[in-house]
Amino acid sequence: MTETREERKEAAATRRRWVTLAEVVAVAGVLIAALSLWQGWSEQRADEAEKAATIQAEAKARSRADLVATPRDDGRELLLSDRGHEISDAVITWPRALASEVVHPPADPVVAVRPIEKALLKVTDGGADDRSGRVPAVITVTFIDGDARRTATGIYDVVWRTEGRLLQGRSLRFESMRLRERGGSQAQVDAIWAREKPAS
Repeated sequence: MTETREERKEAAATRRRWVTLAEVVAVAGVLIAALSLWQGWSEQRADEAEKAATIQAEAKARSRADLVATPRDDGRELLLSDRGHEISDAVITWPRALASEVVHPPADPVVAVRPIEKALLKVTDGGADDRSGRVPAVITVTFIDGDARRTATGIYDVVWRTEGRLLQGRSLRFESMRLRERGGSQAQVDAIWAREKPAS
């Protein structure tokens, strides 16, 4: 049976519709594949960025010293320690009005009363025998972090107490220590002491 001209025209139009539909499906497939590829790449980059941020945060935490001060010798000194590191060295910088030199303990990392005892007792003389207060100090510690030797510096408030004695005037002892801020310098502790030193 011979197709009429109209039937041939309609068949050609149908074929064109199928070709167009196939093209649309192919393009949609390409777009979906590209979107999946981009999404996978984006997620991988996000994972890598998160891992890098975690590693950086861990490295920063390891490189920071969180000092704990334990009184010993009846408060004559505070032994410094850090749960995450072994401290190999400590340098203590007091306000110049109390100590003229930077203190470098030769043995254990300690904050000792002796370097500022006379000056602090003199500053607090004339009032009650039993007093308490804070004195700022810049403390720099050296410690080992894996294979690296690191230092950390902070300004700490050292809490002190004076007590009257029957025959030998007053005594001074340290009770604790609190971090005031990370970093620090001689000029900063001098300024803090000038503002906050106790009235005699």
